[in-house]
Amino acid sequence: MTKTYLVPLTQIRRELAVMNSKFISTLAPVFSIDEARAFMTRIRKEFADASHNVPVYIIGGGNTVTEYFSDDGEPSGTSGKPALAVLRGSGLGDAALVITRYFGGTLLGTGGLVKAYTESAQLVVNAVGRGLRVPVHIAMIALPYNLLERLRLIVTRQRGEVLGEDFGADVTMTIRLPVEVFEIFQNDLRELSAGKIQAEVIESKEMVIPN
Repeated sequence: MTKTYLVPLTQIRRELAVMNSKFISTLAPVFSIDEARAFMTRIRKEFADASHNVPVYIIGGGNTVTEYFSDDGEPSGTSGKPALAVLRGSGLGDAALVITRYFGGTLLGTGGLVKAYTESAQLVVNAVGRGLRVPVHIAMIALPYNLLERLRLIVTRQRGEVLGEDFGADVTMTIRLPVEVFEIFQNDLRELSAGKIQAEVIESKEMVIPN
């Protein structure tokens, strides 16, 4: 599983006017190349009459990423590359950005274009809510009633969440815990139960939590 990294929580949009040209930046979370391509297609259709729809994305996070950019008809290196540089510098992964430009009749020059696309990318990157994409284990634990309250406290202390409790002869608890603390949690369980109880992982996945 991947390590924890930051992702956008929601899609957002910002606008920037530069010498009569209008730049509309749309940033969204995407969790695969197919999702990124679908997002880019959707924005192109929404702004089909625009002069340019410049797309960039970063899929993954940390040291394992797939990156993409296009200048979409703008002079080479003036739009997609600076927008990707902003996205890369933000620390965000699993993010796609399309900067839509409506040409206002005044040429901005290469330097002006780089500045405009950089600022457009910064507007959404700085404004978006961020979440952590965290690898988690879903696990089940069978325990006697007298240990229930103490186990709930341990789960909370390790940044976990109790998903369910089934009350029979014993209590069967279903929990969700970050992978990075799972072994510490198992040690806590062993201490609590004199080595008699351990959690059984039933599913491993990733989830996004607000940062």
